[in-house]
Amino acid sequence: MKFFKEFKDFIARGNVVDMAVGVIIGGAFSAIVTALTNQILMPIINWVLYLITGGKGLENIYTYLHKAEIDVVNASGQIVKEVDLANSIYIDWGSFITAIINFLLIALVLFLIIKAINKAHQHAEELKAKKQAEKAKDAPAPEPAPAPEPTIEEKQLALLQEIRDSLQKKQ
Repeated sequence: MKFFKEFKDFIARGNVVDMAVGVIIGGAFSAIVTALTNQILMPIINWVLYLITGGKGLENIYTYLHKAEIDVVNASGQIVKEVDLANSIYIDWGSFITAIINFLLIALVLFLIIKAINKAHQHAEELKAKKQAEKAKDAPAPEPAPAPEPTIEEKQLALLQEIRDSLQKKQ
């Protein structure tokens, strides 16, 4: 029972709940960035690469370590050789480049979001400081604090000094 109580206390803590919300939002955010990358940016990048490489897009960039080919009959009835990716051994550079682009996009978007949040916090702090300064300016000056009551030693010393001074006058 103690284990379950500790687990319940752990889950009920605010930072765990905040972390769970962050993970859920992060998953949704990742889906948005992946869609942006795969459906919008990658087609543009592939089109540019298609123009540069003469027909090879990003998804077709491989380095073959072992290339297996099969005979395929094309639309005109001719037998042509095509690469059999299922039986070939290759390095898929296109997927690697896509993953790098996804990472850079996520990092860029997070940077922009955090920058905007920090700017909003800074603006809020400046407004708060400005309001406090205006309030302090409009408020009447506080009365000076009364002098502290002298201690017993100070009172005794003052009394002794009075006695000394009066004795000196009599002489």
